[in-house]
This record gives sequence, C-alpha cells and structure tokens, in this order.
Amino acid sequence: MSGLSDGIGTIIEGGLLGQAAEPIAGNTHGHASGLVTCANCKTLFSGHYCPECGQKAHLHRSLGAIGHDIMHGVLHLDGKLWETLPLLAFKPGNLTRRYIAGERARFVSPISMFLFTVFAMFAVFQMVGITAPTDLGEGMIDGLTDRSDFTTEIQQQITLLEQERDSLGKGDQRRQQIDAEMAVLGKMIGADNEATDDAQTRISLGGESSFVLEPSDRDIFGETIIKKWRENPSLMLYKLQSNGYKFSWLLIPLSLPFLWLMFAWRRQFKAYDHAVFITYSLSFMSLLFIVMSILATIPGGANWAAVLFIVAAPVHLYKQLRYAYGLSRFSAVWRFCVLLVSTQIVVTLFLLILGVLGAF
Repeated sequence: MSGLSDGIGTIIEGGLLGQAAEPIAGNTHGHASGLVTCANCKTLFSGHYCPECGQKAHLHRSLGAIGHDIMHGVLHLDGKLWETLPLLAFKPGNLTRRYIAGERARFVSPISMFLFTVFAMFAVFQMVGITAPTDLGEGMIDGLTDRSDFTTEIQQQITLLEQERDSLGKGDQRRQQIDAEMAVLGKMIGADNEATDDAQTRISLGGESSFVLEPSDRDIFGETIIKKWRENPSLMLYKLQSNGYKFSWLLIPLSLPFLWLMFAWRRQFKAYDHAVFITYSLSFMSLLFIVMSILATIPGGANWAAVLFIVAAPVHLYKQLRYAYGLSRFSAVWRFCVLLVSTQIVVTLFLLILGVLGAF
C-alpha cells in the first residue's frame, strides 16, 4: 500500500513540475457575452480568459472545481495531452518536426512531457514493486574489493619467477625479462597496499630490482566508491534508483553531442532541434517502460514485455529519426545504427554518474 501511495504522489509531483514548465494555454477559448473585470489584475475584457494575466473570467467556488484543477494540473487535460500522445507513440517524427516548425500551442512541450512521463514511470515502478532490493547484506559484492585470492596468485607467480631467475646465469638476457615481469606483477599488488608514512609504497623484488609506487598512481577515488558499494549495497542501489529520476534530465545533455555530430555538416539543424528530438524520444521510452512494467505483472507477461521493447524501441527511434529530419532510407539507417551505439555509451555514462553521486 505504501508503494501505491508513493507512486501516486510521484505522479502528482511530476505532473505539477510539467505544468510549471508548460506555458499558459487556453486564452482563445471562445467569448463570453458582455464585459468582465478580472479579479486579479482589474482588466476589463470580453471572453473566458483575461488577456493580460490569463486568469479565468468565471471562478467556481466548489469542490468540483478543485478536483478539476487537480486533474488539469496533473494530466494537462486541456486537449494538449490527447493531441500529443498519439503522435508521440505512432508518428514521433511528425510530432518533432511540427513542434520545431512552430506548432507549440497544440502540443505538450517536450520538457513538460519528459518531466511527467519520467515521474510517472518511477511511480508505476513503485506501484508494481520494481524497487531496489533491501535484503542485500554486507559482503554480497565482496569480489569488487576482496583481492586476497588475487594477491596470493600474483605472489605465487612472483615466487616462480624468482626461482627461475636464480637458476639462470648472471649474463642471461632472460633475467632482464623476468625482472620486468616481476615489476609489473609487483605494481598490481602494490595498488592494494596501504601507503607508508612517507606517502610512498615500496615493493622489493628479490633484492635485485625494486620500484616506487607514488600515491598518485593509486585509485583512491575508485576505491572509495567500491568500498561504499561493498559495505552497504542496498543503500547504494536505493540511491541509484532515487537519483535516477532526479537526474534523468542529464540524459539530454549527454545525448546531445552524439546527435549533433551526426548532423554536423547539415547546418539547417540546430542544437535546439536535436534537444527536442531527444526529449520527445526519452518521453516515449518512459511511456514504453510504463507499459512494459504493467504488462510484466500479468502471468507470462514478462516475455511479452521483452518482445514489446525489442520491437517498439528501435522502430520508434528509426521512424522519429527519419521523419523528423526528412532523411532518406539510407541516411536514416546508418544514423540509426550509430545512434544505437551512442545510446549504450550515454546509458553507461549516466549510470556511472549516478554511482558517483550516490557515493558522495
């Protein structure tokens, strides 16, 4: 029950954020008879909305009016949503092109749609029970930091190399190769050793060769992150999920350079056009994940959800890419392939950023 209430609250939060990003609309809805004085700015006007501040001419003091305002604020039930959703799902290229061309009042803006769908997606995840596991105990991912077996194996290799070197004559060239191999193996062990008081790690190799590992060579930053994931994986997964929707907007600037490079020689397309493309595409993906998560709750629905993703995601991306930019089939196909690779890079970078944010 708590997941349901949290999900509803998240949907409302996303809707209100989307409403805040959406410009005021509806000041052309017909005309009322006679002149009306706006209760807000005292402007004398004729119509349903004040031309100066946009406030309604007639305000209803009823619980029904409050319910209408809530539904309107959360779901944008002013006609825009129902104009936008069908095009976003089935004709994304047409929607993107028309919005860039200037048809703004007819459709929900990309950022408003993005905010609402992302919050709705995480809300549905909570409702259906897709949350970070809380039963991961300490040591579940010890393999990330516990290198005792690894260190022992390296030390055994060093011992074997020392024995081989001792059996060779002093003028044998193989001794130099062995020393180089032992130095590399020593560095691998030294990366896990604690620094000495003089902030240097010294490893002796058989008394004949040695090297100094400076603190700058040690991955202190990475060790800190891995240590926190090892000590409390449940908390880190929770932070990863929590930061997922809070910082989901990072997907837009992370994706923008890749799309810009694919159209760098076509100057009619600006960064703004690419941003609209990316934002509407991410909105559709959020809606797709909502449908998939609901479908997965049905017995045997997980397989259908997987099929839906495999089919719908690439088809939608290809159609939006081709028709939004007016590309030929060949131009759309090669850019689509590049975009698939770029998407994997962006998702990896996004997850890395979330992991770092959760550790500090």
